[in-house]
This record gives sequence, C-alpha cells and structure tokens, in this order.
Amino acid sequence: MKVVVADDSRVMRQIVIRTLRQAGYDWWEIEEAENGADALARIQVSRPDFVLSDWNMPEMTGIELLRSLRQSGDETPFAFVTSEGSPQMRDQADEAGALFLIAKPFTADTFRETIDPFIA
Repeated sequence: MKVVVADDSRVMRQIVIRTLRQAGYDWWEIEEAENGADALARIQVSRPDFVLSDWNMPEMTGIELLRSLRQSGDETPFAFVTSEGSPQMRDQADEAGALFLIAKPFTADTFRETIDPFIA
C-alpha cells in the first residue's frame, strides 16, 4: 500500500512514520511531503492508496490540499494527523471528505484503532 505522509516538520513526519510502523503498518510504502503543495504534486504522480496530512502547513494547508484533491475528482482516502482536534476542525474535515482526524499526541494503539476500520 502506497501512502503519502505530509507535514512541514521533518521530525513530525518521522514520528508519524515510526508510530505507523509500531502500529503494524510496516508493510506500507511511505512517501514524505514537506507541505500541502509538495503533497499535491506527489499524489498526482504516485497515486497513493492513502494520505495522512497535517492541517497547518506553509504553501498549502492540509484542508486546502484535501479540497483541491476533491475538486479535481481525486477520491484518494485522506485523513489528518494534527496538533488540534477542535470540533470545528473535525466538522471541516468531515465536510471536505476526510476519513478521520487524529489529534496529537497519539499512540500506535490510536493509529491502529482509527485506521484499521478503513483498510480492512
């Protein structure tokens, strides 16, 4: 399974990837993107099976990325891993077509419990 992990913090990308591996997704082929614009370009080229994105990023935010994908007809499964998880953000994510939003801090168990229903 090809996955794009988008976050402007290299350290946070590594934490997300490490946590995914700990959650049992060590078979995923993960590509990193450093912001929403980078992620959009990578998604268009590599056609991943899943996208995990931060919300607040330079050049293009995660919600702008998701909206751009949906407006272009791209229905790649998309979710957020972000530092905020306010009800308003969750509503925006749902309305834009995100599968879920995981708020930091998170654990391998959180990832497994949240992601498994969507990939089973």
